Amino acid sequence: MEKLRYRQVHMDFHTSQYITEIGKDFDAERFAERLERAHVDSVTCFARCHHGWLYYPSVNHPELIHPNLVNRNLLQEQIEACHKRGIRVPVYTTVRWDERIIREKPEWLCRDEHGSPVDKGNVPEPHFYYDICLNSGYREFFKEHLRDIIEVVGRENLDGIFMDIMSQTECCCKDCRRLMLEEGLNPKLRTDRVYFAELTLNRFRSEISALIRESAPNATIFYNDPGVDLVMKRSVDTYSHLELESLPSGDWGYDHFPIMARYAGHFGKEMIGMTGKFHTSWGDFHSLKNKAALEFECFHMLAMGAGCSVGDQLHPWGQLSEATYDLIGSVYESVEQKEQYCRGAYPEAEIAVLTPHVFLNPILDGRELPKSLIGAVHMLQEMAYQFTLIDPEECFEAYPLLLLPDELPYSEELERKLNAYVEKGGAVFASFNACIKGDESELYGIRDINKSEYSREFVLPNETIGKELPKEPFVMYERGMDAEADSANVIMEKIRPWFERGSRGTWSGGTGNASSEGLTGHEGLRFCSHQHAPTPDYERKGELFQKGNVIYCAHPVFGIYRKNAPKWCKVMVSDAIQRFCGNKMVSHNGPSSLLCILSQQTQDRPDQTEESCKILHLLHYIPEKRSEEIYTIEDVIPLYHTEFRVHLGGRHMKGMRLVPENKPIAYEEKDGYVEFEVEKIEGHQMVEIRLE
Repeated sequence: MEKLRYRQVHMDFHTSQYITEIGKDFDAERFAERLERAHVDSVTCFARCHHGWLYYPSVNHPELIHPNLVNRNLLQEQIEACHKRGIRVPVYTTVRWDERIIREKPEWLCRDEHGSPVDKGNVPEPHFYYDICLNSGYREFFKEHLRDIIEVVGRENLDGIFMDIMSQTECCCKDCRRLMLEEGLNPKLRTDRVYFAELTLNRFRSEISALIRESAPNATIFYNDPGVDLVMKRSVDTYSHLELESLPSGDWGYDHFPIMARYAGHFGKEMIGMTGKFHTSWGDFHSLKNKAALEFECFHMLAMGAGCSVGDQLHPWGQLSEATYDLIGSVYESVEQKEQYCRGAYPEAEIAVLTPHVFLNPILDGRELPKSLIGAVHMLQEMAYQFTLIDPEECFEAYPLLLLPDELPYSEELERKLNAYVEKGGAVFASFNACIKGDESELYGIRDINKSEYSREFVLPNETIGKELPKEPFVMYERGMDAEADSANVIMEKIRPWFERGSRGTWSGGTGNASSEGLTGHEGLRFCSHQHAPTPDYERKGELFQKGNVIYCAHPVFGIYRKNAPKWCKVMVSDAIQRFCGNKMVSHNGPSSLLCILSQQTQDRPDQTEESCKILHLLHYIPEKRSEEIYTIEDVIPLYHTEFRVHLGGRHMKGMRLVPENKPIAYEEKDGYVEFEVEKIEGHQMVEIRLE
């Protein structure tokens, strides 16, 4: 199977039966020529859409061909014309959403515990967002549908199959209830229903992948599931590759892709990112994304070791938008020049974040990313640390430092594994309730752990933690933990406010008393000014504790940073991390908005025959929320004369240049680092570092 193409288009074609003359303006040669001119090398085209219609001359279900389709050979003509120009054409079909089935086969729909159809849309009718049950008669229909696609398209012409809408769905239909009972499960228990939903999805994927591999062994296989999690990881053998759907101007936002990509990089599969050409999200006809936004989204994919896919929707009459492919082409022309330096590359990491999102169940907990995870990613990116996201099943010893954010759940196995990692010299930074059970932690060297009485407390910078901060109290905006040092040392202290806002107290009319002891007068609810009370600077307690290679922070510092972004939280974490990560991989004197990703390239190139090349990706694009609903990027703000320092890992320099410009850079090798200046960074710049 050939390697993934890096300049893909995902071409939606969800077309209502209320629209006429479908495909009347389609011209296969013009279609393929326009894609080629836009530097597209793969386009996903539709066999079946969410409205339930087919766009090819089905043998098994001719009644499902779109009633207003002018050219019933639309899909085959797309494939044939694109293949002539060397463009791959994976075929799209929907799995769990189908408007026709919703209307005509209600017995195939997922049902909740009350017997109502499961609506995943959360939008007013009309829509096609009711999930279909994979244990119903639909299962055989879908397999027959796949065989039909393979037969009509031809196994030799089928480049791949993209199967959409594969999320876990809790179902209480008659078929699922029967099968749960056969498995010894209780359909009345939600825990059993949730377990069975995962089991159903995994069995379905295994069955469908076996069918495709037998019938069309060279076809790629992808199931589009919004969750890049342990469920996907454990069934990743049913995939040929990964596609990370993440439209920043849609529900995903700009935080989603870097988190998913950093985690999915451990799955052992080639991957592409997927954004859209739309100003908002899917189905946004006659809109265009700002070019700067599309540049950042695609170049960020390259930096994360992924290829690119841009979502579009073909007009019902079959013509491509010239403006859309001018936009895509302007970005893909650059991607084509850059991709040889990105293939086979993987981001390096000096820190591994144990990601809490893998502990969430998509049914019980939803898909929202943990705030602590987003805060940790923001911090590390802004500090130019090179990092990855891992789950507890990964090898910890591959990383000098593990970061455990705020709410990482406790397990005995995780604690045992962390202790073994620390005994071998690994370092840990943990915060708040991460991997804590009960009121003590041997790992952190603390005891008497309890939630603080106060929703606001204040940390005290010193010459160890908070070195660059003024030496006065700084507020922490969320409730933290109280703990006493056992085998750990306190390396930063905190103090409490005068009182908790809204707590009861007494007042004597006197002055200067900070304690309520002995006071007389009426009782009332205490408050001061608009927010929290200030501190009288007493009752100091531990905020940061260090036990050997382990530092524990009593507050949810990453969740606080996600919510309020106080710089002092980032300074605290930076000073703590620096106690363990002395040889930082990348440093610079540019702004914190500069994203730096250092990759090791292992893919052979004509000018490279060994693992001796690093690529430093520099991205300077600033997403802004200029509207109520979405973030976007409109302007590229260049940076000039930015100085860098990159750790060489015990190697020596052979040369350095800007790529793909092939422009040499002056550098100095010093104390195990290479120091250099990049004259101008305009959006995205790659620096190739060649080592002996």
